[in-house]
Order: sequence, then C-alpha cells, then structure tokens
Amino acid sequence: MASLNVGNLGEYLREQRRNAQLSLRQLADAAGVSNPYLSQIERGLRKPSAEVLQQVAKALRISAETLYVRAGILDAERDRDDVETRAVLLADPALTGQQKQVLLQIYESFRKENGFAGGDGAVDAQHGEDVVPGTRTVGGTDTDPQQTAG
Repeated sequence: MASLNVGNLGEYLREQRRNAQLSLRQLADAAGVSNPYLSQIERGLRKPSAEVLQQVAKALRISAETLYVRAGILDAERDRDDVETRAVLLADPALTGQQKQVLLQIYESFRKENGFAGGDGAVDAQHGEDVVPGTRTVGGTDTDPQQTAG
C-alpha cells in the first residue's frame, strides 16, 4: 500500500500516543477503533474520518482540531489563527470546562459576525461538538467533569 497524503498525522499520533504512555492496542480500545486500522493510520496508509480523529483525540486528551489540520481536513494556513486561539483557550488551566465552552461559543459568534466562520468543516462550538475533552453540551447545559468529580 502506498502512503496517502495525510501530512505528518501518523507520526504525530504515534508521538502523542507514546507521550501518553499508551500501547497501540490501548489507544485503539480507548478510541473505539480497531488495532490494525489505528496502525495503518500511524503508518500513513489510511486517511481517517473527522469522527475517527475526534475519537482518537478524546482518547489522547488532545485537540481534535490539531488532528484535523494535520490530516488536511482543516486548511492549516487559513485556519491557523483560529486553531491557535482555540488551543490557547482550551489549554488554560484557570478555566473550567464550562467557561472554556462559553468562551469558544462567544469567539465563534464574533467570527461569524465578521464573516470568517461558516460551513468550512471547522469544529463549531455552537453545534454541540466536543471542543473541550470530556465536556459535552447536553440539553443546553454543559457538564464539567471537574465540577462533578467533587
């Protein structure tokens, strides 16, 4: 099989998996994908869907948007500032998951107002996507694992 043009996604995934001290099998189980399929992604033989990338990102506790850029789903040049802004917000340890979600929604609304957001495949906080690992918008309320853990 010839390598597909998926940037350095496979190499990056392998590095993140090793940093998380997970075996290929452990990550595959955590992400809900098969071990051979994940191996093929890491070797650049398969191009995963955005959904699979989101599952892998959640299992690794990293930004799905970073994986989208590396896989060529998001345009790195056009979306770099957007991705970096989101990454900074998501990485701030002083904010709760709910606060991060609200800030991302405000940020997205300003981008839309200024004509920079739209149906370009970017993860949209206003449509219920998991933009903060472990945080979901359910019925209009945010759940924060830090707050529920007690």
